[in-house]
Amino acid sequence: MPMQHDAVELLHVIRGPLVECVHRGHVAVWHHEEGLVAQLGDPAKRILPRSACKMIQALPLVESGAADAAGLTPAQLALSCASHAGQALHTDMVTSWLSDLGLSEADLRCGAHWPNDQEATHDLVREGRKPDQRHNNCSGKHSGFLTLSRHLGGGPEYLELDHPVQRAVKAALADLTGEEISDYAIDGCSAPNFAMSLQGLARALSQYAVAGEMGGVRGRSMARLVEAMVAHPEYVSGERRPCTRLMRAAGGRAAIKGGAEGVYAAIVPEKRLGIALKVDDGASRGSEAAVAQLLVAAGVLDPDHPEARAVMFGPIRNCRETVTGHYDIATPLAALRL
Repeated sequence: MPMQHDAVELLHVIRGPLVECVHRGHVAVWHHEEGLVAQLGDPAKRILPRSACKMIQALPLVESGAADAAGLTPAQLALSCASHAGQALHTDMVTSWLSDLGLSEADLRCGAHWPNDQEATHDLVREGRKPDQRHNNCSGKHSGFLTLSRHLGGGPEYLELDHPVQRAVKAALADLTGEEISDYAIDGCSAPNFAMSLQGLARALSQYAVAGEMGGVRGRSMARLVEAMVAHPEYVSGERRPCTRLMRAAGGRAAIKGGAEGVYAAIVPEKRLGIALKVDDGASRGSEAAVAQLLVAAGVLDPDHPEARAVMFGPIRNCRETVTGHYDIATPLAALRL
């Protein structure tokens, strides 16, 4: 049984003279050849990766030949890895994607929610419309699932555990993490989300980091997904959202993907690194600041870039735009060098 390690401090939230909140968590950094090269907290911690593993969930779509058979573009591949904001560029692409398959919004199984983008929500309200499943942040992933299902000859209920789509996803996760994949929970979009260790996720991501030189169908497929994410960060998340902003700030040197409940994944090709982190309290501000600091530590993000500083340090403003506080990266995280 591996020794368990307590969560470590990652981010301090400062208001006036006080540390008002501390976000604690765990970090695993995996080098493709050298293995686990850096850690904070418990790298063996079992987690649900949530949306941070979408580039792995999208792998069978490309590796099977389904993406090419459907003529998917790099932007669509980026959307298949996305937790999008529900902006028009996202929903329009889902609409046309489904139409090209001879399908419609009703064929999705992700459920509907209001867009994560405030302006997109306001547009719906002004037009007197309610959101549908295209506005779900996972509708791009589900469009990919439908494309794969069509290619594999699967039935319409592509979220069932024994469906060819989910069997393919589970197999990819097991291969890339090097772990037995058995436990799962149901994600917010109703898809199975399989449990793994934090270091297992980092190990999987490190293979994406070297995919360009791996060759073979798998290597080329992983490389295409990474290239799509860094070329089209606006489809991976959305304008005004930290995931997109940080990828742009890194200038294509890293692909990153957040997940619910404080999970983040990063792929750093030039350092051959996969990075996975989990903030114990599930706060996105903690995970966003932590992944930005880790990209700085890897040398692929300028710490003085305005987007990096905004995520890592703030400032925090109230409704009158008065500065009320800021963030500080905690010492254990700030001391890491990758």
